[in-house]
Parts: sequence; C-alpha cells; structure tokens
Amino acid sequence: MIVFAIYVAIFVASFFIVKFVARKTITDYTSLKTVTFGDESAVTPSRIASVISILTIFLLWGAFTGSKIVPGFLHAPGPFLGDAQFTYTAEADGQQADDATVTVRVFEVGTDVEVPEIEPGDGWAKNDSDTVGAWRSGLIRVDRNDEFGRDAGHKIVAINGQPIEPGASVQTEFGRVGMSPKGTLNFEPNKGWQMEPIWLPPPEAVVDRLGEIASEGYRDSTLWEHLGYSLFRVVVGFLIGAAVGIPLGYAMGLSNWFRGWFDPIVEFMRPVPPLALIPLVIIWAGIGETGKIILLFLAALWIMAIAARSGVSGVKISKVHAAYSLGASKWQIMRHVIIPNSLPDIFTGARVAMGVCWGTVVAAELVAAEKGAGMMIMVASKFQLTDIVIMGIILIGVIGFGIDMLMRAAERALVPWKGKG
Repeated sequence: MIVFAIYVAIFVASFFIVKFVARKTITDYTSLKTVTFGDESAVTPSRIASVISILTIFLLWGAFTGSKIVPGFLHAPGPFLGDAQFTYTAEADGQQADDATVTVRVFEVGTDVEVPEIEPGDGWAKNDSDTVGAWRSGLIRVDRNDEFGRDAGHKIVAINGQPIEPGASVQTEFGRVGMSPKGTLNFEPNKGWQMEPIWLPPPEAVVDRLGEIASEGYRDSTLWEHLGYSLFRVVVGFLIGAAVGIPLGYAMGLSNWFRGWFDPIVEFMRPVPPLALIPLVIIWAGIGETGKIILLFLAALWIMAIAARSGVSGVKISKVHAAYSLGASKWQIMRHVIIPNSLPDIFTGARVAMGVCWGTVVAAELVAAEKGAGMMIMVASKFQLTDIVIMGIILIGVIGFGIDMLMRAAERALVPWKGKG
C-alpha cells in the first residue's frame, strides 16, 4: 500500500507539473484543437509521461530494495542491523524477581557473524546474547544460563518493564519480542520498509545476473538459446493459428453456413484459457515440441478467427455497393474491398494473439522443456533465485514489446489507410 500510495502521488504530481509547463509552450498543433476530449486523433502518447512512468517504477524498485544506483536519501527505511538490547524480568520459586539484559546481534544474512561477548551480571538472572538474521526471527532461551531454570519455576513476566505472558508480545525500540506458548522468547528485529532480496532483489543484482547468464549460460544452454527457443515456439504457433484462423474468420463473415457451423465452436473456445488445455494437449501430443506448438496454435486460433470475422463485419456496405455498381466480381470485391478494410482488425487481433502466445509459452515450457525462457524461470523459482525469475520476466516483456512495435510498424506500412475512412 505504501508503494502504491507513493506511485499515485508521483503520477498526480507529474501530471500537474507537466500540464503546467505545457501551457507555457505549445509543442504541436494538437494543443490548438478546439475539441480534444472524445477526439481519438487528438490523443497521442505523451513521451514525457512514458519516461517519467518508467523512471518512477525503477526509482520505487531501487528505493524499496536498498539499491546502490539510487541515492541513499531516497531509500526507504531498511531493516535494523547491529546490536539490539532489551531487558527481561524473570521470577522463580522462592526468589525475588530479577532483571537481565539480552543483547542480540542482527546481521545481514549470508555474512559471517560472531555472538557478542557480554558480562553475566550479578543477579540470579544472567545477561544473554544471541544472533538473528535481518528479516528473520529467532528463539532465545534466556533461562539456559540463569541460576534457577524452568525446573525451579523460572518464568518471564515482563519485557522492558511491560508485562508479557505466553502468546503475547512487546514492541521494543529494536523489534518485537514475543513469547511462545511454552514461555520461550522470540525476537523479531524491525524489518523496515525494504524488501528482502530473496523476495525482490535490487535492479543491479538482476543486471549482474543477466551479464552472468549471457556470458556463461544457464542449465547447459546460452541465454540466447533459451530466448530463441521461446521465440521460435511463439512465432510458429502464432503463424499456424493465423493461417487457419484468418480464412476461418473470413468464411464466418461471408457465409451464413460457415457462421452457423463454426460460431458455437469459436464462441465456446474463446473464453477457455489456453492453460486449461495443457493436460489435454499432453495427453494428445505428449510433452515434446509438438504439444507446445499445438498449445500456442490454439491460443492464437480463436483470436485470429474473431478478428478476421470482425474485420469482415465492419466493412461499410456502401463500399460494397459502390464496387458492385462498377461491375466488380465477388473476387474483386474480396480483393479490393473486404481484405483491405478488414486488415486493421486483423492486425489488432494479431497483436493481441501474440501477447497471449507470449503469456502461454511460459506455461507451455513449464512441462518438461529443456530450453526456453519459461523453463529458466521455473527452474530458478524452485531454488528461490528471484533475480533470474525477474530477469526472465523482464526479457519476455522486452521481447514481447519489441514484437508489438514491429507489428505496429508493419501495420503502418501495410495498412496506411487505417482510421482514414
């Protein structure tokens, strides 16, 4: 919630600052339009907003992971590190209550640490010391070195002067001190607002891991082989799905019989997530490459069929009448009217289908794949290598974004009449 609130605050502040600056300087003729709300042509991506959005995400990522690439004054409060102390009050049969101090050295997990040396003190309750890793908690048996142990009725009744009982806890300056049902103390140092690296590593850790895998490979394959196999599966599955789905969509848009025959099938399969088909595909085609291609083919097929059908249905009837009045044949109408006017919808469907295929390939590679980005993420997750998982997710997103940009460029080059009536 804290991260979300900061993100919203940055968004609102950036919006008003950029709008204020934009009023002072006119950057294009769009701002001179008398009507912009509701005019799709007046809505273009703000490059400034895009840059600020990306920088904000990386800033928040670095701030809440203690990243070295983010200035220290922007870091969110981190976990407590150092020597923490608290005092406990103990009672024993026939003895007056006595106080002792516990010193806990909180260390960064993965580093060497020594138990702090302390003086035992003069009372029957002796001072104690122990170690606990940051973001962790640890049981502390304070009665082990006291003169009167549990066999003499030893029990802790207060922490820093605040009463405590089994199942309760006391918040101290350095962290929370709880008591188990059996009366053993449990110390949990303050975690701060930063994420533990095992859950979310800093950006530089992900970059270092990328360089390591790019040079040394992962699981006996190079990074480029993993990404290449994923890309190959997606492209092949998408192309086969488009090759079948587009003619099917055209047939459904032009023929009552085809529409009636295939419409129930398409509408039934459209909402079924491709992941739900994995068990069936494995039964039918096994766990090899064929099964993965079939799954991606099914992910793209229904989207492309609906996109082509929508493109045909969206052709203005006035254009068809005009072509007939000029003596055009059905093939000429198909070639010069229906196909050109349906291409914008087909390209839109292709972009959606490619995105779905990219999302599906990860799940497809979770099943007995030896190479692929999904396999790399799956294996890394088993060993809690979060930096590899995040690296794989980012690479999949970057490649998917790049493919989408290429398809947009192809659409602008092949369908220059889109949006022009």
